[in-house]
Amino acid sequence: MKLVPESAMHVVSKPWGREVWWAVTDRYAGKRLEVRAGHSLSLQYHEKKLETLLLVEGRIALRVGDEEQEIGPGMAVTIPAGTLHRMRALTDAVVYEVSTPDLDDVVRVQDEYGRG
Repeated sequence: MKLVPESAMHVVSKPWGREVWWAVTDRYAGKRLEVRAGHSLSLQYHEKKLETLLLVEGRIALRVGDEEQEIGPGMAVTIPAGTLHRMRALTDAVVYEVSTPDLDDVVRVQDEYGRG
């Protein structure tokens, strides 16, 4: 795997903050999610994608299935394919996500930003 220098990372602005893609290989993809306090990512699931989230800054409420828990820095959660989930930032938060590279299989159930 070849990591890209920060100046060459792919940055995507989102209504809730931004994504900074730092690695994409045949086996996994890695990105940093920067989520502004009070914002949520969509309530969603992935048909094939497995995700592991590591919170490095801030506090989030993470819904996985029917349960929601508050997590803080240093806590990691793995979300299996097919599992309903949503992240809500209680404070400004930075989350690292590593996932299988099936990047376009998101099914949004609810989204505050009008994305389908």
